[in-house]
Amino acid sequence: MNFCSDNVTGACPEVMEALLALRGSAMPYGGDECTAQVQRLFAEIFEHEVAVFPVATGSAANALALSVLTPPYGAIYCHPEAHINLDECGAPELFTGGAKLVGIPGEQGRIDWGNLKAALERAGFGVVHHVQPACLSLTQATEAGTLYSLEQLGSLADLAHHFGLKVHMDGARFANALVSLGCTPAEMTWKAGVDVLSFGATKNGAWAAEAVVFFHPNQVGDFEFRRKRSGHLLSKMRFLSAQLQAYLQDGVWLRNARHANAMAQQLAQGLGSLPGARLVYPTEANEVFIELPEPVLQALEGAGFRFYRWLGEGHHLIRLVTAFNTLPADVERFCQVAQQASRLQ
Repeated sequence: MNFCSDNVTGACPEVMEALLALRGSAMPYGGDECTAQVQRLFAEIFEHEVAVFPVATGSAANALALSVLTPPYGAIYCHPEAHINLDECGAPELFTGGAKLVGIPGEQGRIDWGNLKAALERAGFGVVHHVQPACLSLTQATEAGTLYSLEQLGSLADLAHHFGLKVHMDGARFANALVSLGCTPAEMTWKAGVDVLSFGATKNGAWAAEAVVFFHPNQVGDFEFRRKRSGHLLSKMRFLSAQLQAYLQDGVWLRNARHANAMAQQLAQGLGSLPGARLVYPTEANEVFIELPEPVLQALEGAGFRFYRWLGEGHHLIRLVTAFNTLPADVERFCQVAQQASRLQ
């Protein structure tokens, strides 16, 4: 009944079982065998040599990744609605020592290639009065629940690399984007030009586990020291690593994401044809952004459903987020209540 976020869920059974199965002692700070296995598992999944660093939160993953890509006088280019720009309380600025976030607009949550090119051309490379372009951050899936195609990712990454920038991907909903595009993890990351990935698992079935994935280990730099200094080097790292291991093994993460996406599609299809309804963005992952008449919203709230009015109270645009454990019966009931209320208008 709660469609506010995929953060409202618990952990999926496979992750919980993995945590409960941990017994005995192990070396701390990532010196355990489970963490070593996670390194190998990521390399296998991404078909590439990688350096992987588990952390507990997505904000830490983003801010720490950006901190090794961007100097204090650098600029990070991102969409104005990106999580790093709106929802991380200045963490990227803090962890980088003062780098500037520069918003590059584009429709449906995606950075526009032409806008990025124009911004880089007038950025003032080498001019001491200006922050120096250092990094492009792409969110996949975007904050609008939309996706960059592989072609869009590649063209943006090529443009960034042409100007000497590194490319970061915020993959808080990485699995949802991956199964929707029907591509491989490699194709959506390093083959498209991504240098560093913030790999999300918490929203899709983990308890609290993310990872920073470097596709070029020579770019790791002083990341380990930054992670320690920030308080994200967990002493019992195996409890993070066990979650990631269970999440990735046997396709759990992909099954979870497919279910969440399917539930979002059912919501979009069930609500989109109602009188006065308008899907603001296409539903391409596990988020639905839709405007509904006020009587319909009040009926849904009165029936006990929870969701965010995206622009605040009194506004009719809502965001619905589905998850690995969203019940089909809840989706069906949500649509039924909305349809009944719509007929009574």
